[in-house]
Amino acid sequence: MTLKQKIYIHYLQAINDKIAGLQKILADLKESGANETKSTAGDKHETALAMLQIEQANVREQLKEAQQQQAVLKKINPELSPAIIVPGSLVKTNNGYLFLSIAGGKAIIEGLMVMALSPQSPLGQKLLQASKGGSVTINTTTYTIESVE
Repeated sequence: MTLKQKIYIHYLQAINDKIAGLQKILADLKESGANETKSTAGDKHETALAMLQIEQANVREQLKEAQQQQAVLKKINPELSPAIIVPGSLVKTNNGYLFLSIAGGKAIIEGLMVMALSPQSPLGQKLLQASKGGSVTINTTTYTIESVE
């Protein structure tokens, strides 16, 4: 298995775990809401129910975002290695590895620090269509492209 495939699997598993966790939280909140409706404590009951509904809405929004990230990742074929940088590319730079996919943050994979970043991010936008040997600068930091997978 290539480094790019391992990185892809890492971030896909991370987003799948996040979705599962959010779905469990949502199920727990629904159960709490069902228990809350059995109570008839007046104003306290109404306030608690309103708070649960707000929390459910927040978790649903997080779940929706995570599912969108999952859909983006599932469109990536980790076995492709185009010569220019496109969504799904693993880019080795003088400042570490960048996985152009989702805003997934940093991870240590096989002892290497990898940053998953969105193609819509400022750095992601500058990297798109660049190729090996090129460089991009953002906020006074220059990223020299050493390889593209």
